[in-house]
Formats: sequence, C-alpha cells, structure tokens
Amino acid sequence: MTARSNDMAALRAALLLLLCGAAAAAGCGYQSCPSTRPGFLNVHLIPHTHDDVGWLKTVDQYYYGAHNEVQHAGVRYILDSVVAQLLAEPRRRFVYAEVAFLERWWKEQKEGMRRAVRTLVEEGRLELVGGGWCMGDEGAAHYSPSVEQLSLGRRFLREALGPCGIPRVAWQIDPFGHSRQMAAIFAQMGYDGLFLGRVDYQDKKARESRQEMEFIWRAGGASDPSPDSDIFTGILPNRYNPPLGFCWDQLCSDPPVVDEDSPENNVEAVVSSFLRIAADQAQRFRTNHIVMTMGSDFHYENAELWFSNMDKLISHVNAKQSNGSRVHVLYSTPSCYLWELHRANLTWPVKTDDFFPYSDGPHQFWTGFFSSRPGLKGYERLSSNFLQICSQLEALVGLAARKGPYGTGDSAVLRAAMAVMQHHDAVTGTEQQHVANDYGKQLAEGWAACQVLVANALSVLGGSKESFFFCEALNISVCPISEGAERFSVILYNPLPRRILWPIRLPVNGTSYAVTDPDGQAVPSVLVPTSTSTRRLRRPQDGGAALRELIFQASVPAVGFSAFGVTRLRGTKTPPSPPKPERPYEIENEHLRVRFDPITGLISEIRNLERGITLPVTQSFYWYNASIGNEDSEQASGAYIFRPNSSHPIPVVGSGHVSTSVVKTPQLQELQQRFSPWCSQAVRLHAGQRFVELEWTVGPIPVGDGWGKEIISRFDTTLRTEGRFYTDSNGRQILERRRDYRPTWNLTQTEPIAGNYYPVNTRIFIKDREVQLTVLTDRSQGGSSITDGSMELMVHRRLLYDDNRGVGEPLREDARQGMVVRGTHRVLLDRPTMAADVHRLMAQEMAAAPHVILSASGTPNVREFSALRSELPPSVHLLTLSADGETELLLRLEHQFESGESCNSSQPVSIDLLNLFAPFTITALQELNLGADGPLTSISRLHWKPATGPHHRRRPPTLLDPHQVTLRPMQIRTFLATVQR
Repeated sequence: MTARSNDMAALRAALLLLLCGAAAAAGCGYQSCPSTRPGFLNVHLIPHTHDDVGWLKTVDQYYYGAHNEVQHAGVRYILDSVVAQLLAEPRRRFVYAEVAFLERWWKEQKEGMRRAVRTLVEEGRLELVGGGWCMGDEGAAHYSPSVEQLSLGRRFLREALGPCGIPRVAWQIDPFGHSRQMAAIFAQMGYDGLFLGRVDYQDKKARESRQEMEFIWRAGGASDPSPDSDIFTGILPNRYNPPLGFCWDQLCSDPPVVDEDSPENNVEAVVSSFLRIAADQAQRFRTNHIVMTMGSDFHYENAELWFSNMDKLISHVNAKQSNGSRVHVLYSTPSCYLWELHRANLTWPVKTDDFFPYSDGPHQFWTGFFSSRPGLKGYERLSSNFLQICSQLEALVGLAARKGPYGTGDSAVLRAAMAVMQHHDAVTGTEQQHVANDYGKQLAEGWAACQVLVANALSVLGGSKESFFFCEALNISVCPISEGAERFSVILYNPLPRRILWPIRLPVNGTSYAVTDPDGQAVPSVLVPTSTSTRRLRRPQDGGAALRELIFQASVPAVGFSAFGVTRLRGTKTPPSPPKPERPYEIENEHLRVRFDPITGLISEIRNLERGITLPVTQSFYWYNASIGNEDSEQASGAYIFRPNSSHPIPVVGSGHVSTSVVKTPQLQELQQRFSPWCSQAVRLHAGQRFVELEWTVGPIPVGDGWGKEIISRFDTTLRTEGRFYTDSNGRQILERRRDYRPTWNLTQTEPIAGNYYPVNTRIFIKDREVQLTVLTDRSQGGSSITDGSMELMVHRRLLYDDNRGVGEPLREDARQGMVVRGTHRVLLDRPTMAADVHRLMAQEMAAAPHVILSASGTPNVREFSALRSELPPSVHLLTLSADGETELLLRLEHQFESGESCNSSQPVSIDLLNLFAPFTITALQELNLGADGPLTSISRLHWKPATGPHHRRRPPTLLDPHQVTLRPMQIRTFLATVQR
C-alpha cells in the first residue's frame, strides 16, 4: 500500500472511534491548552508545515505533488497524513497556516471527514494560525490587497470550521522582513500575538543577549499610541525549523529515536542533546516557557515519522524528571505558548520601528526582492485596482452584474488570484520563472471574469446595451477600437470617493478629432506623435500601428463614471510637427515648470509656481554591477539579495548627453529622453495637474558583457537632508529612515548601498526645513538616499547568477531576449508642512486609478453616474465596497492621514453613512473587525503590560450611530450593511 493508503486506513479507523463518541471536546481557545508544570522549564513543541503558495512549483503542482523532481512536495497528502495521525492519538497537536491549500483539500472531503476536522479544531488539537489565503509578504505588498487576502482566508475558516477556526495568532515565519503597518493590521484584526521567523542576524543576536526576543510592538506609531495597534510579538529561535538534530521528516536525514532493545538504541544521546539545546535556548528568553518549531517546508507528508519520534522524545525527556530533571516537554501550539507568556504577568519591552532591511549574514541584505520582476509587480498593482472596480460595480448593481447580457461575471476569480499574489514568493518576484508565468495567468483569468461583470454592470447603470472593449495594451498605445472607429465612447470609471481630473491618452490614426463631455460640451483635446520608444515596443501580435495619440483631460465623479464621445473629423490635413524650441528646454503648466540642461538634456530644475519654490534637481538613470562574489564574501546578487560590486553606479547614458524631442500643446507639454537603445523616458506636465510625470521604459537590459545589472532612477538635489529620508509602509504609514542606522541596535554596516535600501510601496521623499521632494511609484520598488540630497529607486534588474537562497535560477526574465518594463513616477515639489495633503491623495489615485472602457456602438443613455450623494472628505478613503450576498454589502472606510502631518486633514472626521450612497438604502448596519469575520464587539484581546510608554487598555467600541461615523487619523472601520436597492 502507498503512504496515502496507509494514512487513509488509519484515518477511517480513527474517524469511526471519533464519531462513536470516543473523544470529548475540551473546547477551543486558551482553555483547551495542555497543562504545564510550574517551576519547570516547559518546552512547547509546535508541529507545523510551511507550505508555500507557489515558489519552485506552481500552486497546482504543490497541491497535487506534481513534478517532485523539482521539489518533493504534495500538500493534499500532508493534510491527509496529519489529520490521520491527530485522530490516532489525542495528545498530538498541529498548526496549519495556508488557507489556499486547506480550502482545496476541504472541498474534496466528505461530510464525515469535515465533522472530524471540526472536532479537532474545537478541541484545540488542530490550530489554524495566520488565517490568510497565504502567508503574505510585507515588503512589496500594498495594504489594501493584504487586508483582502487575510479577510478571504479568515472568512473561509469561520464558514467551514466555525468560530474556533479563527486564529488567535498571526504566523509570519518566512517573509523577508516585517513592516510596522502589517503589524498594525494584525492587531486591528484582533490577533493576540504575532510570531516572526526571519529578523536581521545582528538584531537577533542583540535581542538574545538582552532577553528581548519577545516584546510589545507599538505598530500604530505616533498616529495611534493606544493598544489598538499594539501586538505582542515573538521571534522564533530557529526561524521556523526544528533544533539541530531533531528533524524527523522524510525530507530530513537526522536519525530516528530508537528506544527498542537494539544496537541502534540512542535514547540517552537524544535526550542529552535535547536537554542541552533547551537549556541553552532558555538563557535567551525571559520565562520558564520556550518554543521549538517541529517542521519546515512541506513537511509531514508522512506524518507518522514526525509524530512517532516526537511521542518518544516527550516520553523519554519527561521520564528524566524522576531523576531530578526540571524540564517538561509537551505538544503545544502558538496560542498555548502565548497564553503561558501572558500568564507570566511580566512587563515587556516596546518596539516602535520595523524590521527592514533583513540580512541573514554580512553582505547578505535581502533588499533585491523589493524590485525583482517589476513587470509582475506592476501587473499585481493594476489587478488590485481592477478588483476594487469590479467589486464596487458588483455591489452597486447586484445580481444583474453577475448574470447579464455579456454572460456570467465573477469577482471571486480575481479575488483569489490577487490573494495568491500576496504570497511572500509571489509579489516579491522570488519565484521561478514558470511559476511567475502561472501567477500572471491566474491574474489574467481573473481579469476576464471581472470584465464580464463590469460590462454587465455598466449596461445596467448606463441604461443601454453597448459593445464594451477593454484595451489592455494602452501602455504601448495599442487599442483597435480607438485606432479604427470613426466614432466611439470613452467610459471612465473612478473608484475613488471624490471627483478627479484624469489624463486620457488613446492611440488613433485620424488627423483631427472632436471630444465631448457627458453634457455634450466640447472638451479640449490634442494630437501628439506616438513616441519612438512606444512604437519600438509593439510586436506584430500586439496589433496596432497608430502614429498619433489623442489626449484630453477627463473629469469623473466619485465612485462612478463619465462617458465622453470621440468623433474623427474629415477633410483635415496631417498636423504639422511641433516646432523645436530653443534651448534650454523648458516645459510648464499653471502649477509647475521643469527646466532641462541644454548640454546633457537632463532635468536641471523644478519650480512650484504656486508656492514660489525652486529646487535644482538632476534626474538620470544608472546601473549597479551585480556582484558575483568577491574576497569579502561569495554572495552574489539574485532574486532576493541586492549586492552591487561597487558603491558607484554607472550612468546609462555613455556620452553624457541624452537625445531629446519636445512636444508643447495646451493640454500637454512633454520632453522625450533617450538615454540608450534600451532606456528612455518621457517627462510630462499635464494641464491642471500638480505633478511631473516621468514615464520610464527600461529593457531589455543588456547582459552580453557578462555583468548582471540593476537599474536605478536617481534624483540629485541641493537639499540638506542629514542622512534622513522617508518611505511608506505598505502604502500607508510613513517611516523615517537614517543612513547606516538602526533604531534598536548598533549596526555594523557591511554593504553601504544594499544595507540602506528599503521597500517603497507608493512613495519616498527627502526634505529640509523649506522644501520636500517626493517621488510616487506605480508599483513596489526598492529605494534609498545613499548621499545627502539624493534619492534613488530601483526600476529593473536582470541578473546572471543565483543568490543561493533556494530559488535555484538567476533572475534573467529572458522572454523576448529580456523583459521590457514601462512604469511611472510622479514627482511632487512642495513645502514640508503642505506636502502630505498632496502625496496622500495622489498615492491613492495611483493605487486606485480610474479605468478606461471603450464602446464603439454609441453612447450610453446615462452618461454620468455617481454612487455617492456627496463626496467624502479628502482625508477619508473608501477602502472596500463589495457584495456579501444580494442584500448585504461590506464597507471599509479609512482615515488616510496620520496624526499631526496635516493642519487640515489630520483631524477626526464624521460621516453620515445612511445618506452616503445613492443606488441603495442602508436598512441595518453592524460594525465588524478589520477582517470582517465577526462583530467588533466580539474582539477580546489579551492585555500586555509595556515596560515603557503608555499603559492604557484597549478602547471599548463606541455605540454605533450610522448618521455620525467618526474616523480618527489612520483608523479603518469595517461595516456589514443590509441594503434595499
């Protein structure tokens, strides 16, 4: 019989006993925890498996155990085997994290097995930890999809397993660094504790010496010093692996425990080694409880190997107590270990910063993944945006959006694909190439399902059936409808809760066009030549050969759409080429002026005309040579690790001069820069906009010289920054960074470039007392300020060597002889006291941008629509509006400003929810926790006593008044609304 057959036979036998009443539920939660021994060193063994939702194999390959020649892993067999062994012996316990796999396995089980698993959960013997669809990344992830993937997983656990299935512990054992914003999210979802596996090796050593491996993380920062965002945090001693010599999986080579009468009997040696390890570990922790993780990547496919050896270990170690041993070992779980720490009634040290960057040794900074696979990172951010649009329209229209004239649409496909993309080997870009391709395929399938839903919804809201087209190649100026139709409509949907002005850019073949707004009034528009770099990107299979682009500014209402008519005019001549202006080049709109050096062609100065601020600034592209190892270390640059072989990047432009061309029109002023055959940029000022747009195009990065290259965009200014710069945390909080400095330990810096890189999810800025220069990104990137007054972002990387962190292949991305990536930076210049009012709102605009849909069959009857009766204040963002059945909607509102960062926008705000939405009436409203899987009033978190700082208990929930829902700075509130359409 196979191992799976043996497990299933054991499972059936144990299940029969269970269903006959052989086991009695002890009740889930802390009351189900096993007894410990006062006065003893209690060693909590935590059996677990870490199952990556894609990495070396795709999600399907991991689940079904396919392609074991790549990596031996089959998650369905792990779950089969573990459940069988838990049912066979009531003392055993196990923890599991990845809901994406558990949900698949659950669907395959019959009701008897489901009841058995529910009983294990209710007894506390099978504990769900983390609760997310995957174990999410914290460096390259945006907070919005991070909240969504946690909510998706927790919702399944509650529906399948009941209240006992909701985790009490966040389990982030493998992400490559940890963010303060994610810690705040875990706290606000109601978790009692957070366990981490990877922290910087210097940080860990310092914490071990001070017995500060466990602490209170004050994750709200200055905006929320109360315990609402505090979370007790523990660093696991062996990352997430078992102690040396105690790995008993079929993937391990450690000897089993032999206690029979045999020459192989090794009980004394095993017990002695275990007691030495336990005593040594106890020196680094503060209580008489320590934890040992017993498992690793894809362990427990043959769970009997692990459990039978742990059974023997527990028995023989505890038997030593009769000879005076003061060590007690037991099966446990993270929540049970946490409970014992809480019972110790100690005060705990406090941490307020984050855990970036992460390094596991000298010269080994995991800061490359901040920028790895920029194309996939960009697609992930676009997909998050489109999912929000899809969810909003599904909520606004209801069943008619899911089943309509265009077929059956569904937001669930994209929601699940986006949840998978938050995995710490997905959005990070640290997966093998074929897995990255599979992630992209999952997103594309989600887009297709959502496009049907969006078309159905727009036909309902627009009052007519149109032929809708989603032009997915607008970034290379390809769209068959706009290129070929004599007349077409541009429908722009805005998911933001306020009206915005958005630049539209469409490929066309005509020589003159008229554009009208929803009221039929003329909209100013211009035609500009399609850039050479754009034309070069098109492939024959892309179609499209438009030589011109139609540009106009579209005003679109809050949570709604506007429809613009476009007509090709006859009898006009080809517009003349714009005159070449005299040097120095200069572009300007009513808010900003950008000057360019007449010799180099680079930006030389930006002026904010409203504020009267002028800043000398030079922006250009450079590349770092990727290290292949040297005398200091064999470490190479790879998908995870960034390690340049020199502190001085090399300019992309070899001659010192970039070729340029200029377009000046009333709607757009643009200067095209060509740094090399594989690097170009458009510098744009749109009419009415307060930002400089830099659209960069990089790739294929040449590697024929044998060097991997890491490309940066660098801004050099005269600002006196004193080693300080600022980056966002998952798109939300702002953290100060200091070069060659860590707030909680004395850093020995070994890599002056890579060791100062931080994740930039939406923005980075430098400032002095008078001026702030901010750069906003359209995807996650790594960034830093290596010298005072300078700021850089890594936009692309192509490497020739693996960094020996498991992925097993270099980050080459060899499709089309190397990946070409196009992205956007927005540059803001302002006073530091006023900058937040702009960059906060603009970061949301880039993450939740309006979406263009075209129609060639006429204009909708309703040409403008808004779901809101009135716009939300600038400080409030509509984070979630999604359907939860036909009559219930999920709402999340957030205050998007931190305390004290804006004179006007950092104040508490009150919203009348009952009079907010136009398409439906809210008839009942319940406030939920951030995970949206239970009432807010049901959260009852453990209280921990900090050694320093405020010592306040959690704020009790206030009585809900739907007419006056108040939001404090950085607060997110979640509601389940019953509606009547």
